[in-house]
Amino acid sequence: MSSSSWSQPSKAPGGAGIFGKTAFYVLLIAGALISIFPFYWMFVIATNDRGAVFHIPPLLTIGGEFFNNFQRVLERTDFFQALLNSLFVSSMVTVSVVFFCTLAGYAFAKYEFPFKNALFYFVIATLFVPSQLSVLPTYIIMAKLQWIDTYRALIVPAMVNAFGIFWMRQYAATAVHSELIESGRIDGGGHFRIFWNIAVPVITPAMATLGILNFMNVWNDFFWPLVVLKNSEHFTIQIALQQLFANRDGLDYGMIMSATFTATLPLLIVFLLFSRWVIAGLTSGAVKS
Repeated sequence: MSSSSWSQPSKAPGGAGIFGKTAFYVLLIAGALISIFPFYWMFVIATNDRGAVFHIPPLLTIGGEFFNNFQRVLERTDFFQALLNSLFVSSMVTVSVVFFCTLAGYAFAKYEFPFKNALFYFVIATLFVPSQLSVLPTYIIMAKLQWIDTYRALIVPAMVNAFGIFWMRQYAATAVHSELIESGRIDGGGHFRIFWNIAVPVITPAMATLGILNFMNVWNDFFWPLVVLKNSEHFTIQIALQQLFANRDGLDYGMIMSATFTATLPLLIVFLLFSRWVIAGLTSGAVKS
């Protein structure tokens, strides 16, 4: 009697746990399908003729016109050159932003120097300034330096940003313990060696996250490259995609979607690679036994 009275209540939590876990996975699968559907539909339109986007009910089957649509993209723009241009600019900006913002954030978090708080508040204050206000003065500076229509006009002004400094400062302040820094100093490590060997392994997840966000922002940037780039050989992928909309015969959505889908693939690859790295970094500790 006593054994049955103890065994029956134990089944209820188990059943509730299985039901909750099942519902959780169902929600995850549903969310994943909803997130993936726009990319799938974009690919469907890219693989059908130009009138497929107007089909009622909407087409959900993959066609066989992708290469024909993409061939028209290559006839209208230098697509792969623009893709390489965006890859080069986005990579250079991302590497510089991650490096310099990590250095600045680490310094604000772990060093004491005159006017430290005032300088940090000034950096934060720049976040409240609309980016449109900096377009004209930045353009004038680029013109004075004769950098118009060069990659330097895209890379140099974006090598460091206030959000990256703020992000890395907040993460380093909590993740990098002062005891680790003191132990490095006792062992005779210099400032940069302590930063590189002790701080960087701890704040790698924040660096990877900043890299993902910055790479996506630079890759998707349209306005500033449109302002400073004049030669089609220097065009980034966003400007190349915009050229596809200038069509006297109407919009060819099959062509546009084939180009857009191909231009999205590098972003998806970078996001998947670095997101796994972020998860791996979050589950690893700073001090290993």
